[in-house]
This record gives sequence, structure tokens and C-alpha cells, in this order.
Amino acid sequence: MDNILEITNLNKDFTDFKLDNINLTLEKGSIMGFIGENGAGKTTTIRLILNALEKSSGQIKVMGRDNVVEELYVKSQIGYVPDEDYFISNSTLLMHSKTLRLFYDNWSEDIFKSYISRWKIPLNKKISEFSKGMKTKAMFALAFAHNPKVLILDEPTAGLDPMARIELLDILREFVSDGEKSVFFSTHITSDLDKIADYITLIHEGRIIESISADKLEEKYIFLSGSVEDLKGLDNKFIGLRKGEIVFEGLILRETANEFFKAMKGIKPNIENLLTYSIWGVK
Repeated sequence: MDNILEITNLNKDFTDFKLDNINLTLEKGSIMGFIGENGAGKTTTIRLILNALEKSSGQIKVMGRDNVVEELYVKSQIGYVPDEDYFISNSTLLMHSKTLRLFYDNWSEDIFKSYISRWKIPLNKKISEFSKGMKTKAMFALAFAHNPKVLILDEPTAGLDPMARIELLDILREFVSDGEKSVFFSTHITSDLDKIADYITLIHEGRIIESISADKLEEKYIFLSGSVEDLKGLDNKFIGLRKGEIVFEGLILRETANEFFKAMKGIKPNIENLLTYSIWGVK
């Protein structure tokens, strides 16, 4: 089995929103960036993977096991770090670790303490006295402690300072380096994904509008900018376009650029370009 996560024809109906026919796979040894606007369906997808929300239809498998039928096994293989912490504020990290390790046969106290030591997180201090960044690091330490096969991260780095974020990205690279584990990483900080993502999946209004390897991003798209006169009325050839009175910039398929804008030199698009210009194009 080469895929750690497989989502097939996943749907979730709400009164005013629908997660619509989501299909994606996450290979072993890889990091997938999951991007989109607020309200696009990222957290809903993650809650469905965790079986914290009942799906309308479809299937989710983790390590080849159905996440509902074999929920306990699946959850034992997942390390989850959300944006908002789940701690009891008047408790301590030590008490949380003692409680959580009862639920995991593969809990490693050595791994847990190595991260606590590395990040200098106090075990006996009340959680209410932790900064947001410290709470985030504590959740990562707890997530790593039970040797998960897949990390599911929902906007976890927003509360970290730049140095801590860089260190965490290095740790995520280490995590997948044996080729057996993977990371599913939802974030608005697309520059983090530029550094580490192997794949990018873009969701908009409950539908996936792109899922691509980072290597093929440059192969498929190009970012053009220049004089408005250079557009020659071909605005509709772009995925997304921003146009002023004098200059423009936009994301376009490379094959389209080669056909209609041969004289223009473009640059490699980054993940933020893919996110913003794809959404502007849909709108």
C-alpha cells in the first residue's frame, strides 16, 4: 500500500454549505499542503477524516482502514494538531500526557520528553499560563509521542514565531524522511508550504479545484506580468488576473502562455499565486 490517506467521493451536506465530491490521496513519505479561503471546507474535511463529523456519503481510509468501521485503529495512527488548543486551562501538560498515554499502546515517554526538553516546555505549569506558541508546541509534543503514521495539521503554525516555524518545518521533513509516514497540512502560511510541500490541494467553496505535485506546479502554470497593452484583449486566457490602468499580473497555463504570449517572460508561480489567482479566476 503506497497511500496513507485515501478520500473517495466524499460529501457533506449542510444547510448553507456542501463539501462536494472530494477525492484525494496522500502517498507515504510525503507532505500535502491543503489550502483555500476561510470557509472553503478545509476544517470540515479534516473533521471528517477524524470522524468527528458524520459524512453524507463517500469513504475515507487511513492506512487502508475505513475511518468509521475501524475508528480506534485509525485514530491510533493519526497525530492531530489544530489551530485552537484542546487543553484544560487549569491543568498541566504533565496531567494531559498521563491521561493521553492511557489511550495509546504505542505511546513513547522518551519521544514526548525529548520534545518537551527541546522546546523547554514546563510540565507542571498551568496551561492557562502558556503562550499560544507554547500551547502549539505542547500539542505537537503530544502528537509525536504516540508514533503516528500521519500528522493532520489544521492551521497549527499561526501562533509560532519565525524561528519556531522553521524548526517545526525541519521536524516535519524528518518525520516523513523514512518514507513510511506522511503529513496533511492545512495552513494559510503558504510560504511554509513552498519550503516543504510535495503536493498541493486547493479547495474552494467545498470543491477541489486543483491537486498537483509541487514539482509540476511550474510545469503546468506560469506567472506573467507586464503592460496592459500586452494583453491584447486576451484577459479570458488567464486563470486569474489583476489589471490596473497601466500594468497587469496573472496566473496562466504555460501551454496557453506559449500559444498567446510567446514574447513575454514569466516567472515560476508560488503556492500563494496558485491560491489567490485561482480563486480570483473562479470569482
